[in-house]
Amino acid sequence: MSTSLCIASGKGGVGKSTLTANLGVALARRGFSVVIMDADLGLRSQDAFLGLENLVVYDLMDVARKDCLLDQALLACPAAPEKLKLLPAAQFSRARSLEASQLRKILRALKETFDFILVDAPAGIERGLRNILNAGVDETILVVTPDDICLRDAERAAQIIEAKHQPRPRLIVNRLDPLLIQQGEMMPARVISDTLDLSLLGEIPEDPAVYRSILRHSLFLDFDCEARRAVLRVAGRLAGEMIPLPEFGRQPQPLLRRLFSRFFAPKEVTPLDSH
Repeated sequence: MSTSLCIASGKGGVGKSTLTANLGVALARRGFSVVIMDADLGLRSQDAFLGLENLVVYDLMDVARKDCLLDQALLACPAAPEKLKLLPAAQFSRARSLEASQLRKILRALKETFDFILVDAPAGIERGLRNILNAGVDETILVVTPDDICLRDAERAAQIIEAKHQPRPRLIVNRLDPLLIQQGEMMPARVISDTLDLSLLGEIPEDPAVYRSILRHSLFLDFDCEARRAVLRVAGRLAGEMIPLPEFGRQPQPLLRRLFSRFFAPKEVTPLDSH
């Protein structure tokens, strides 16, 4: 049975698109057929994350306007070429150029072929997100960072999602710092989940591998790091597995690390030998 997931955020800068790319690869490597639809018209990024920026010929708007067939616009992703495809966003269009009815037809066509459809929504609560919700996605995943401004925006996004008669979104809390949680400066994922009254799908720690992978034009899923392990757990839960949450920050940090935390440099991450 096919599932369409809108990956959304109340504000920009929370790591939504990075997470979408890596989650799509994680699901594909588990054997599912996956398509990532980049619906952030005018600000496409998934082609760059997935190493396809020089291969885009047709895009989402070309399909919507029937300037090409859907299969002509889909690109095989090198990270999982047999299982993962990308439908890139149009770089020079705006949200008002795409009607919800057009998007609905594309989603229906994709659901005939793929197990998972991950729709990378534009950040915020404007027309781009509303079009995706009106198109009838099965579920929304809301990505937040553990700060008050992001939580306020996420609460508003959740209200809009419910107003569109969609199920309550599930939550992924990104960029958690276990030391700051231990020191009481940052809310743990469970508290954020309870505050927003949203079920917690995953928690992802702050990890130097994430930004380093972006600088290297690669995926952090290909590095031996905590962020990779966290995303693999999220993929497992979406696949129906009962995987417990690690609850970052719950276990005390070693005494020396707590006393001299500012002197500890981020650990160098190394690429994995195989996928």
